[in-house]
This record gives sequence, structure tokens and C-alpha cells, in this order.
Amino acid sequence: MIAKEARQALALQRFAEINPQMLEEIRDLGAREQAQQIEWAFEDAAQEQGVEPWEYALQLIAESPEQLQAMRLETHREVAEALGMEWEEYCQFNEIDPQ
Repeated sequence: MIAKEARQALALQRFAEINPQMLEEIRDLGAREQAQQIEWAFEDAAQEQGVEPWEYALQLIAESPEQLQAMRLETHREVAEALGMEWEEYCQFNEIDPQ
């Protein structure tokens, strides 16, 4: 599985690769401005799909449906822990199948 620290960067890279027209449009910008434009476009694309940016990132980097599900559950577990909620309670509240 892809390390958590590398997921966002890999997702942005893959997003840029599948959007060559966007890359062409921003090619004359500096590196920082290009990165910012890619991130904004990425967030807009997630919103258009009706998902959170973290979910869209996982969709872009997952190598299989099983890996996508495992990464989703891992992220939800982290959120549950951060909120101080029991896993079962969190799953029920968010209508998540913990399997």
C-alpha cells in the first residue's frame, strides 16, 4: 500500500498527468503557481464528483478496488480516533460497512 505521507503528492501528480490541457495552460507559470493551480483544479474536480478531496485522492492512487476500500477504512479509523469515537459507533453514525 502507498505510504500515507506520499498519497496526496501522488494523487496530484496523477491528476496532472490525466489533465494535459491544464498543464499546457499553466506551463508559463512559476513552479509554485503551477502547483497551486493543480491543487485548486484537483479540489474542483473532487467537488464536481461529489466527493471530498481525500476520497478523490484515494480513487486516483488505488491500484485495485480492494486497496481503495482498505485506504478508505484506514482514513475513517483515523477520523474516528481523532474524534474520540468508538469504531462501531463511528461506522453506524456514518453508515460505513466496517468490512
